[in-house]
Amino acid sequence: MRTLNALHFLNQFNTKGGPVHRHRVMISAAVVAAAIGFVPTAAQAADQPAERQGSVSAQVEAAKAAAAKSAVFHSPAERTVRTTGKAAAAQAAGAAGTAGAAKDNAGLAVDLRATATTARGISLASQVTTGVDTPVRVDIDWGDGKTDTEHVTRTKLLTSKHTFAEVGKHKVTVTLTDQNNNVTATNSVEVQSLGSKFTPHTPTRLLDTRSGIGGTNRPVSPYGVARVKVGGNSGIPADATAVALNITVVSPRSGGHITAYPSGTEQPTTSNVNFVAGQTVPNMTIVPVGADGYVELVNRSYGDVDLLADVTGYFSPSASAGGYTSLNPFRIADSRTGQGTWGQVAGQSTFGLQVAGNGAVPASGVTAVALNVTVTAPRGAGHLTVFPSGQAAPGTSNVNFKAGQTIANSVIVPVGSDGRINIRNGAWDPADVIVDVVGYYSPGSKASYIPTPPTRLHDSREWDFPVEGQDYRWLPLSDGDPTVTAFVLNTTVTDTQGSGHLTVAPDPNTWAQYLNETAKWPTPPNSSNLNWTKGETVPNLVQASTGATGVIDFWNRGWDRTHLVVDMFGFYEKD
Repeated sequence: MRTLNALHFLNQFNTKGGPVHRHRVMISAAVVAAAIGFVPTAAQAADQPAERQGSVSAQVEAAKAAAAKSAVFHSPAERTVRTTGKAAAAQAAGAAGTAGAAKDNAGLAVDLRATATTARGISLASQVTTGVDTPVRVDIDWGDGKTDTEHVTRTKLLTSKHTFAEVGKHKVTVTLTDQNNNVTATNSVEVQSLGSKFTPHTPTRLLDTRSGIGGTNRPVSPYGVARVKVGGNSGIPADATAVALNITVVSPRSGGHITAYPSGTEQPTTSNVNFVAGQTVPNMTIVPVGADGYVELVNRSYGDVDLLADVTGYFSPSASAGGYTSLNPFRIADSRTGQGTWGQVAGQSTFGLQVAGNGAVPASGVTAVALNVTVTAPRGAGHLTVFPSGQAAPGTSNVNFKAGQTIANSVIVPVGSDGRINIRNGAWDPADVIVDVVGYYSPGSKASYIPTPPTRLHDSREWDFPVEGQDYRWLPLSDGDPTVTAFVLNTTVTDTQGSGHLTVAPDPNTWAQYLNETAKWPTPPNSSNLNWTKGETVPNLVQASTGATGVIDFWNRGWDRTHLVVDMFGFYEKD
């Protein structure tokens, strides 16, 4: 077993707070904490400073709470409908009756306030008001064929929890029955669960500031905003909650980054696509959709920039759409070794890959697959387009590259009826292509997606604490919550001191094992999420599996240190 330590952070400081010469030592997290003046709560396997206030876990919980806060549904007591006499007796017996004025227990009413708590769960607060001290039966019809019954004898607040079989909208009805006074009182509230499911969409361009697609044919000005219509556009329903967009920056005049966020909200401090002057670079995003159906893209640079946005799918509260199954990353194609296709992919050519039935992907029922696609050693500039089999290649792009570049991008692509996908090299020259699978969507998959406000979880620059070469940073994103199966993250490396690649994978160790220093050194998978050369800033979307422990590792597979930034945009939950 390799001892896990807090080496790199401690080695950056002497007793006066200045830098010291770096040397390899093994020391406990508690000693490190004492040396720099804070209490440890999470030792870093690869030497992470312990953080409690504003820790990763706390930030995740805050983002979850913010998502739930937006899903509150209320029907006030004034909406209660009361019936009395024979009508009440008939209603209590389950038959239809004629409404009459309630003469006895005229104050009988119920105020309903529901809060979405999980992907399919709600908490219902029923404030029962009764004017007399007689038994009152409370019947809760959850709108999905399930009911609960409680009893009260006086005014009381009842709290009930329920998990629906599927995501979507439900009408919850509460009926109070005072049989002693022949009175019933009924109130209803429309609720919607937090979770959304995925519907694949034929790759389609929603925005191109060069040609006018999306409503503008001008570059986005410095710190200007481009609005992308999603809800109600190109067959996407108006109630879409999030969208899978591939955003491409074209010929920027200066360096900077693009931030994607739902319209009608404050611009977050996160980033989605980083670029330098003259660079054409894509990055996959999963962005919450604003209440007006738009997503906004802000150009955080001092120069004009053209933007493309291609949709490959969307999330909505439709129960008939597909849930997500997260997988440990595995490779299905590497042209360098002959896996999936042999030799470099020729320019202007297409090759197919069998996805359904490959590895942990089931042989049937898969509607879309989540991939990481990498181009390496291209002999000329160009782009890759990933699309379902049985269709012509669309006029969209997934990975843009220049000669000699190694670059990766996350891809969500519909799967053809034969379980296959196609990859087209749009360049005129050959290139090597690598494809890793990270998950799939299907009606049988249980996890649904919950968008959160874009949230920065980790920035190693804040501590001047880069990830060392051949080392890793572990983050306890869902410790103790087995219902969360994956997180949607944007990972960025910056201030890279050499070439390398990042691998993101679940950690077999628990947070507790890191705290008590019994964690064992994990083994990273043979996959990659993003690639870089010295001095580059490179982002990529990662749909990171939480594995069995909820701890996620970010491996620096290069030999030199790099800074790491991790932003969260949502998570998948199976309850």
